[in-house]
Amino acid sequence: MERLSKNNNVPTIDLSVFFRDGDEDAKKAAKEKVGRACTEYGCFMAKNHGISAELMSRAMQLCREFFDLEDEEKLKCSPIAAGPAWRIPAGYTKHPAHSPDKNEHLLMLAPHSGLNVLPNSPEFKDAVEELFENFTKMGELILSILTDYMDFPPNFLKEFNQDRSWDWMNIKRYFPATEPDSVGISSHKDGNAVTFVFQDDVGGLELLKDGRYIPIPPSPGTLVCNLGDIFQVLTNEKITSPLHRVVSPKGSSRYSFSFFYNMGGDKWIEPLPQFTTEIGEPPKYKGFMFKEYQALRMRNKTHPPYGESVDITHYAI
Repeated sequence: MERLSKNNNVPTIDLSVFFRDGDEDAKKAAKEKVGRACTEYGCFMAKNHGISAELMSRAMQLCREFFDLEDEEKLKCSPIAAGPAWRIPAGYTKHPAHSPDKNEHLLMLAPHSGLNVLPNSPEFKDAVEELFENFTKMGELILSILTDYMDFPPNFLKEFNQDRSWDWMNIKRYFPATEPDSVGISSHKDGNAVTFVFQDDVGGLELLKDGRYIPIPPSPGTLVCNLGDIFQVLTNEKITSPLHRVVSPKGSSRYSFSFFYNMGGDKWIEPLPQFTTEIGEPPKYKGFMFKEYQALRMRNKTHPPYGESVDITHYAI
């Protein structure tokens, strides 16, 4: 079988075939590449993914302009009020100096939620809402590809979860590294279904593969597609959520957009029978509600230290 990439690097996959009619053989081959990348790496880089280069460039420039503002101005976008334990608050946050993660971010929920606290700029609002909508379509595409790759019934993963109210996007600036600290965000796995990352040209994102961290270098116009804990549970570890981190660059800031394609809060998550009872394999995880897991992960962030950091192994059997 053809190798997905050289030197064990995260593979780059061209998705352009999914945006034109016909050419079913090419679509089948692309689905195979995506499926293999997800099972072997839990991650891949996508090019020709349907989000315009103009929109990505415009959004990144507006991101830089926002974080260049004085703290007083950025704090006008602070979260209005604390929500439920499982709901991450929308708005601007800057990690304190003693935090292990050295960054600031502006978190955005679904445009129709009425909960967002954005800069008073119609241009900024239009750009990030358009990007949010494009990321949502990207999530639907990846679920469609994985549905076919795993031989699920048509539209299985789309129908499994149609609640888009839990999706969110994080617009982030990582501060330049200071000696001896170079952690932009510490090693972690994503607690959602699929994450898309659009990064600038600085670099620093790394993924753990075969016991060592490998860089996911920036490439113009590409998106990083990362499978999260939910797929690890649903597939009973046929797909595993990769451990990754950001190493802060020296001498310059790093900017990125991360979109988290989630499950609905009341969705029950457990290994699917296709990966357990139907093939004679015991489940590796007990079931849980998505919002329950999110509440535990939120507590990691908002009430440190919280004993040992809670991750998906909390539900391991």
